[in-house]
Amino acid sequence: MKYPSPGRFRSAEEFRAHLRSVTPDLDCDLALEGAAGPLGRPLEIGGRALANRFAVHPMEGWDGTRAGLPSEHTLRRWRRFGRSGAKLIWGGEAYAVRADGRANPNQLFLNADPSVDARGGLAALLGEVRAGHRAVGEDPDELFVGLQLTHSGRYARPDGRPAPRAACRHPLLDAPCGLGPDDPLLTDGELEAIGASFVRAAELAAEVGFDFVDLKCCHGYLLCELLGARTRPGPYGGSFENRTRFFRRVVADVRGACPGLALGARVSLGDVFPHSPDELTGVGQARGWERLVPYEHGFGVDRDDPRRIDPSEPLRFVGLARELGIRLVNVTLGSPYASPHLQRPAAYPPSDGYLPPADPLEGVAEHVRATRRCKERFPDLVVVGTGYSYLQEWLPHVAQHELRARRVDLVGLGRMVLSYPELPLDVLAGRALDRRRICRTFSDCTSAPRNGLVSGCYPLDPHYRELPEAARLRKLKGTPR
Repeated sequence: MKYPSPGRFRSAEEFRAHLRSVTPDLDCDLALEGAAGPLGRPLEIGGRALANRFAVHPMEGWDGTRAGLPSEHTLRRWRRFGRSGAKLIWGGEAYAVRADGRANPNQLFLNADPSVDARGGLAALLGEVRAGHRAVGEDPDELFVGLQLTHSGRYARPDGRPAPRAACRHPLLDAPCGLGPDDPLLTDGELEAIGASFVRAAELAAEVGFDFVDLKCCHGYLLCELLGARTRPGPYGGSFENRTRFFRRVVADVRGACPGLALGARVSLGDVFPHSPDELTGVGQARGWERLVPYEHGFGVDRDDPRRIDPSEPLRFVGLARELGIRLVNVTLGSPYASPHLQRPAAYPPSDGYLPPADPLEGVAEHVRATRRCKERFPDLVVVGTGYSYLQEWLPHVAQHELRARRVDLVGLGRMVLSYPELPLDVLAGRALDRRRICRTFSDCTSAPRNGLVSGCYPLDPHYRELPEAARLRKLKGTPR
């Protein structure tokens, strides 16, 4: 890649100079302060004092059983979430609220078959994250653990083949999702039945002992798609009031069924026109955007120039969530299918992706800016930031800087905890980072599931490196051992 990786820089001074040359509005601290600094500053959530400012993002492992229960891979991953030392486990897993809402056949989901112990499956996840926390000398009672509830909508593939359950038409995404011009959209009645499934899943999470549930409003999945459903007729499309009606209904119903359960929302605060690889260079391009202006699709996209983010409606939505009593917001951007360079800044694209159209540091900057906007507009909300893994060695330096300026409340980690779950503990203890375990954003954790394999860090985690799937992934990528 033509853009220098953050890992190439051997001092904070060198990296800071590079960072500011690419994104002048970003900065980083030159020295880390460990638990005595902003990363170790306590934070009150739901009557509980969290001892640090690290959070673990929800990550779908493609490794559950066909019945929707956790496998050994899933349980190991959750135990490592606990070993991170992070006190907030945001959602942990993208848990589908029903079978037809799965993005893959091995996604965890609320199985309605009474012979399947869905309750036991969730209890096992919670038990593993607590056990991992205890194993590194941390008190599991200090954890604040959530479960992310989702329906994949147009990206549903419950049997491995496209089976879209879309809420509205999209001129660019329908065909790639397997949605034909005559295929039906979700009816209002079907949406309301899905809403009831969200409530049942929340009830089960509360019964098991989760502290909160995350209503997933991001990355183009169903709740996010509804927020941008301007072309949908009826009570769930068109106006902002209609497009937020489903979310408001689910929040009210969950509140009624689970009065003691906290609610959070992971929200895409912006998106851009779908990108595809240039035929010659492989670089992602937003081709043909001019033909669709004014752009009436997506959520948080500039209608006059859809290559740009427009955060106005997403911030309005966060304000609505606040009015509904939601105090936990996890900020993200884009879509892993249509704009992965924005959603997950990386040096190397996944197997179905494209080369980054700009320095990935600019993608990191977009996440940081989105989080700043949210925190500035709603200072009383607990805001979790995203997009840090590409920073590699310098992740804690940028995170500490943003926390010191009170532009974010918690630093969320995703891919990084797959390869190096103990990074937060090492940072807080003032230990040098283990450079051999730092995520280099090779994207194998995405390329593997795109090809029907379990997700994990194949380059750096010996557990995945020795699996039979590792050889299959190397063959798919055309790389040697």
